[in-house]
Amino acid sequence: MGITGWWQWVIVLVIVLLLFGRGKIPELMGDVAKGVKNFRKGLSDEGDEAKEDAAKTVEHKSDEAVETTTAAKKKS
Repeated sequence: MGITGWWQWVIVLVIVLLLFGRGKIPELMGDVAKGVKNFRKGLSDEGDEAKEDAAKTVEHKSDEAVETTTAAKKKS
């Protein structure tokens, strides 16, 4: 049981106008648009952080540190 007829849409529109008023509806739609924009920005920021994490490399010990560790293990 959905809204199918054009006259039913007119009734819904009249009820919405009575509840919110003519000036309030554009303001509400602007707030919705800002919310969607911020949501998309958040998603793109999260994607950028994931790319940065993937680009980071693991630091390896220098050859001297490896030799020192190997020599210490041989002594014990």
